[in-house]
Amino acid sequence: MRKNKRIGLGLGFCFLAGLAATGADAQSAGTQELSKSLSNPISSLISVPFVLDYDEGLGPNGDGHATVLKLQPVVPFSIAEDWNLISRTIIPFIDQDDVIPNASQSGVGDVVQSFFFSPKAPSQGGWIWGAGPVFLLPTASDDALGFDQFAAGITGVALQQSGPWTYGALANHLWGVGNNSDNPSVNASFLQPFVSYTTEDSWTFSLQAEATYNWQSKQWAVPINGIVSKIVTIGDQPLSVGGGVRYWAVSPDGGAEDWGARLNVTFLFPK
Repeated sequence: MRKNKRIGLGLGFCFLAGLAATGADAQSAGTQELSKSLSNPISSLISVPFVLDYDEGLGPNGDGHATVLKLQPVVPFSIAEDWNLISRTIIPFIDQDDVIPNASQSGVGDVVQSFFFSPKAPSQGGWIWGAGPVFLLPTASDDALGFDQFAAGITGVALQQSGPWTYGALANHLWGVGNNSDNPSVNASFLQPFVSYTTEDSWTFSLQAEATYNWQSKQWAVPINGIVSKIVTIGDQPLSVGGGVRYWAVSPDGGAEDWGARLNVTFLFPK
């Protein structure tokens, strides 16, 4: 099973590379700015990313592996002359084996829904920022795939875009609300620093950490993702395709081994 998943990921990388090469001649002058907009989590661009992560070495015996496909639509709304409201949703579809010894689970995980109130124009110092509420919805189809409780908290993001560079950080904190499950109440902080470089021909090289601190278990989980992506056009539909590696700088008990993989395809709907 693990070998088949590795073969599937390898074929996925080959597919993405071929697709990028095929679409290279279809680039327009505006695709560099489109690529930079993708590096901004709260841009005024409707996007629908599909992000596929694969990790090994999970579970108490280190024999588990998991594939997670995350659907992450980002939809901005103009709510005033100078303000946007950006909806950012993460819906995980999870397939895992031996994370719990001698058991497998497949299904939907918990949904994370964020709302960012963001000024339409950068600050005088060039900062783009947004802040608002974040919610964890107990939508998991299996108890092993979620927390079985509702949680709420605050989220924020701040970034700068200078020439081809984008850098900044996104953060949130979630607290369990009215926990009636057997699981400990959610109390977790998330920090995602990121930096990316976009070339004139719309290649984007990005590096980001996805650090989570569980205040109940007092443990960190810190995967670092290195991703290469490119804007291509299929018919009239622009999309970004990419892939890369995940390095687990810090893993909690039962967490992943050193390396994993990530593939992504993002459908773009510029105004």
